[in-house]
Amino acid sequence: MSPQELQTLLSGTQAPLLVQVLPEEVFTARRIPGSVNACVYEVAFFDQLAAITSDKQTEIVVYGAGGGSLDALVAAEKLKAAGYGKVRAFEGGLEAWSAAGLALEGNGSIPEAPKLKGKFSVDTEQSLIRWTGRNLFNHHHGFIRLTGGEIELRDSQLVAAKLTINMSSIVCEDIPDSAINEMLIKHLESDDFFDVSRFPTAEFEAESAAPIESCNDGSPNFVLRGRFTLRGVTKVIEFPIQVATADGKRLTAQGVLDLDRTEFGSVYGSGRLFRFLGKHIVNDHIHLHLKIHANLES
Repeated sequence: MSPQELQTLLSGTQAPLLVQVLPEEVFTARRIPGSVNACVYEVAFFDQLAAITSDKQTEIVVYGAGGGSLDALVAAEKLKAAGYGKVRAFEGGLEAWSAAGLALEGNGSIPEAPKLKGKFSVDTEQSLIRWTGRNLFNHHHGFIRLTGGEIELRDSQLVAAKLTINMSSIVCEDIPDSAINEMLIKHLESDDFFDVSRFPTAEFEAESAAPIESCNDGSPNFVLRGRFTLRGVTKVIEFPIQVATADGKRLTAQGVLDLDRTEFGSVYGSGRLFRFLGKHIVNDHIHLHLKIHANLES
C-alpha cells in the first residue's frame, strides 16, 4: 500500500480504523491524521485495541515507523491470529507518509535519549557479575558481588571508571546440596582458583570506551578496554558493553566476556598446562556477564 492509496482510503466514506502501533510518546509527537494508538510493544496491545473497537470485523490499517521496521507487519499478524478479519499493514509508515509530503499531526517532538554526564556511584545491591565455569562433563553457575565503583562520563563518553569485586562473595546457584555447594565454594576460594585469602578483591580500571558505530538499540554500543587485576596479576582486557539510561540519573551497563583464568595464575585442571587430567579437566575460560547499575552523585 502506497501513501497515496492510504490517503484515498482514509478520505472515502468507508474509512478504515487507522492504528499507529508505536509507543504513546511517538504517537503524541507524530501521527497520520485520524489515527488512534495501540502499542504493539506492550503486552496490553490487545486490551488497548479492544478499548477502541470490540468488533473484530472492523476494517483496520496498522502502521508504525516504516523504513524496514517490523512493527506494522507484526501488529497485523498478531491481530489476524487473534481473529480480526480485516487487517492490513501500511508498511511505509511514518517515513513513507512524510516523504510523500503528506501532513502529520502531533507536537513534532520525539524525546531524545538523555545524555549521561557526571560521576556515578555503583549500586552494590543491584550490580553483580554472573559466572559460568565448565569442566569436561559438567558446568556450574552463580554470581559475585561488587564492593564499590565509580564511573565518570561527559556527554555520554567515558572519562574514567573503576570497579572493585568482592572475591569472597562467590555464590553457586545450581548445586542444591549445601555440603557439596560449600565444598565447591571453598575450592574456588582456594589457591587452586582465586586464592581469596591473599587476594580478597579483584579490580577493573577502564582505559577507554570506543563507540561501536554500527550498533542497534539493544546491542552493545561500546568496546570497553582496561586493566583487570585478579590474584595480583594485571592484564589488559576488552569486551563489548551496552550502556543506557532512562532518565540520565541512573546508568545501566551490561557486558559479556570469556576470561582466561590461567593468565591470572589460576591453573587448576588446565588441559593446556597438565597432562592425563581425565575427569579432572576444567576449562580455561570462565564466562562472565556483567550487569552494573550506578546512580548519579548529587
